[in-house]
Amino acid sequence: MLAEKDKIFTNLYGFEDWRLEGASRRGIWSNTKDLVGLGRGKIIAEIRDSGLRGRGGAGFGTGMKWGFMPQLGERPHYLVINADESEPGTCKDRDILRFDPHRLLEGMLIAAFAVNAHAAYIYIRGEFVNEAKNLQAAIDEAYEAKLLGPNAAGSGWDLDVYLHRGAGAYICGEESALLESLEGKKGLPRNKPPFPANAGLYSCPTTVNNVETIAVVPEILRRSKEWFAAIGREKNTGTKVFCISGHVNTPCNVEEAMGDRDG
Repeated sequence: MLAEKDKIFTNLYGFEDWRLEGASRRGIWSNTKDLVGLGRGKIIAEIRDSGLRGRGGAGFGTGMKWGFMPQLGERPHYLVINADESEPGTCKDRDILRFDPHRLLEGMLIAAFAVNAHAAYIYIRGEFVNEAKNLQAAIDEAYEAKLLGPNAAGSGWDLDVYLHRGAGAYICGEESALLESLEGKKGLPRNKPPFPANAGLYSCPTTVNNVETIAVVPEILRRSKEWFAAIGREKNTGTKVFCISGHVNTPCNVEEAMGDRDG
């Protein structure tokens, strides 16, 4: 069982304030400037060595995915967050968006810096009305506090974040269909290659990550790759928010280790 001290999503049930003041009390945005100051190569290496895999279902190595982004070139780079959570019985990202939006936004700043992006988009499921309201309120708070925008969080990196509401198409959970929809076209999967890291949003280098994946990044950098890698199983490390539903007394989301090493 995951120890309380190792939990990342400490407001998963919304018992505390989700706004910036409450987020700050939970340590979010506390030393973001220093985390960005680690440098692009160090950040990517730390995330890669932590063993963090995509929390959207595919389980691809996050640090490896970031490493695919070209570091040179004249085309702009983009970070896109997949918040189109349409899988039946799945609602983990929904609770992160409503109760811990600033954790996602802080992770987005660090991830955007790592992939050399000055613009980031959150593609949110259209039915998530309250979640979109909370997230937009958090974005507005972050801009007002100068945590986003020019010289975000005093890091020297400029980042603009845009919230885009989808139209309820299940297929847009697939990353290339999501990009098509974000461009204003019908959400249909693209042929690959090229992959998004080479030709993604507007045919520019793009990284697409799940909400939970990006939200845990700051805590990995704060607590160390060794801490995260020690949780769970080898090659499948860290914590994970699991959705418990169906014929159970208390449907809920629970953050637990990816696996029990003694199991």
